[in-house]
Amino acid sequence: MQFNHSARELTIKLVYYGPGLSGKTTNLQALHERIDKSARGRLLTVDTSDDRTLFFDMMPVFFRSKSGLKVKVKLFTVPGQVIHNATRRIVLQGADGVVFVADSRQSAGAENNAYWKNLLENLRENGFARGDVPIVVQFNKLDLPGARTPEQLAELQQKSKEPVFGAVAIRGEGVLETLHGLLRLTYRQLDDRLGLASKFELPEREFLLQIFKNVNVIGTRLEPLPSRAP
Repeated sequence: MQFNHSARELTIKLVYYGPGLSGKTTNLQALHERIDKSARGRLLTVDTSDDRTLFFDMMPVFFRSKSGLKVKVKLFTVPGQVIHNATRRIVLQGADGVVFVADSRQSAGAENNAYWKNLLENLRENGFARGDVPIVVQFNKLDLPGARTPEQLAELQQKSKEPVFGAVAIRGEGVLETLHGLLRLTYRQLDDRLGLASKFELPEREFLLQIFKNVNVIGTRLEPLPSRAP
């Protein structure tokens, strides 16, 4: 999180993390396609020899709260290949929220677990304890043979400490719901730290509405935008 007091600008950084080929890049591409051109930046790529990091500014034109606070959201992926752990750790620096993108196929369980442990380790390396950074989990590729069943996904949703979402990112399914879920958690943590509602007149509902007003949500299952409980 970057907060410029003099300019009253808040920049929020969200990172998509997970194994190689789990669908991190596909998530960002699907999001980029659904966001109106007026409210998104270019989808930029930093290539390595065998993997890549993608990022784009979701709101290059800041929206302002009633008190004049400017807000921008930046979305990043990390390279999934094992050899790029140092890059993953660097990209995590300053993250305000993380989407862990897992491959929902049963055969990918061991790799998912390894990268989950890697995420927690790299958060610690960056000075974060578990719980300092909101995390949601997305089980992607639910359309493939051997993927977890709806019943298994529901069981995971009940047991997991983190919110769990299902997705078929290549079709854009579950992508917006995942982002929405993370932004809710991220807002609440930033509100506790900065007083977004009390000091800057930016309640949760307005925060989410301002972000998603330029996003095509047709065909998605976004939850109603809530007011925060007292």
